Amino acid sequence: MNLKMTGPGISLRPLEASDSEALYAAASDPEIWRQHSETGRWQRDPFKVFFDKALSSEGAYVIIENASKEIIGSSRYYDFDRNHKQIFIGYTFLARRFWGGKYNLEVKKLMIGHAFTFADRVLFHTSEQNLRSQQALEKLGAVRRKDLVTPPDLDGATRVEYSLTKEQWNQRHPEHHPADASS
Repeated sequence: MNLKMTGPGISLRPLEASDSEALYAAASDPEIWRQHSETGRWQRDPFKVFFDKALSSEGAYVIIENASKEIIGSSRYYDFDRNHKQIFIGYTFLARRFWGGKYNLEVKKLMIGHAFTFADRVLFHTSEQNLRSQQALEKLGAVRRKDLVTPPDLDGATRVEYSLTKEQWNQRHPEHHPADASS
């Protein structure tokens, strides 16, 4: 996915190797990762693992504040299932000074809107203890599906899965889907 997406407050563009230091600057606050299963991502070595996986995924985006042109976080698409026409969005984080406002909502609206041009369902995983993330997903209209336990070779934390169908999205956010061509 090599698409740039732009909203009123932020832009998303594909992650590049040269983004490492700017993204690390946004990620280096321990409080960002406190409710995540991998709480050490604020440290350089765990962040490098996170960054390298994001870069190799070819679905990762940096989040740029339009006013300052500063990289303030990242998100990514992953695990596209062509047969079921569904894709995951996740690994999203924002620098703390951008919490509690419009930024996360704008990121998700841009990414979900784009995903529904080729998929019928968007899925999200979040750590069971990450209540902030769960509340944000529910505000978007996503519905909690099931509890999952990650394989032992990962972090072993319990994850919850949320689902959002194109129909649910269009009902809740009619402004974010193309108008009927006949009107």
